Amino acid sequence: GRQVNKVLFDLGWNMAQLSSGRGFSFMYDEPLNMSYGAKPRSGFTAAEALNLWSESTIADALFGYGDERYARRIAKAIIARRKIQPFATTHELVEVVSDSVPAAYRRGSAGRRINPATKTFQALRIAVNDELGALKSGLSAAWDALAPGGRIAAITFHSIEDRIVKRYFAALAKEKSGKLLYKKPLTPSAAEVKSNPASHSAKLRAIEKQSPSL
Repeated sequence: GRQVNKVLFDLGWNMAQLSSGRGFSFMYDEPLNMSYGAKPRSGFTAAEALNLWSESTIADALFGYGDERYARRIAKAIIARRKIQPFATTHELVEVVSDSVPAAYRRGSAGRRINPATKTFQALRIAVNDELGALKSGLSAAWDALAPGGRIAAITFHSIEDRIVKRYFAALAKEKSGKLLYKKPLTPSAAEVKSNPASHSAKLRAIEKQSPSL
């Protein structure tokens, strides 16, 4: 098959997705869909997950996909709320999450005010779109298509994606003909973060496929 020399995975947000009306943002009150495509890759929408999953499954998803420290408290509150009325819109979810976490968590830390539902939304978005599965299969397909001397670079924006890239690249370096280009991921400078705040959590990792003779 056809080989490629360079592959870039940029896992950042497309701003058009935020205004797609599918419930990705807490800025607007929208249906809790969260699917990138016409149909969710996972087979379920965010609303279906919130209304049908067990408490333990919800808690595990929020913790595993969102690194949400209050996953169990939020899951318990979600179950209590859906018994009264099923979830339908983003603001309903934001309200439940906000009411179930400590006040200090709602305020944020270090002067950076972050919506307390941020990690819950992240976890649901990842689950609905099977983002981690898509990332793993994408990295594997890219490596298979890569010509000797070719490189894969991946820019991630949260620790869950970064762990997948880090582990996959480490395995390629150990078991295949992969050579890590950086021992540690590249991160933006203070000047770049100041001019582009969205870059503050970005990490870039890269790997090169060496020739079989090397």
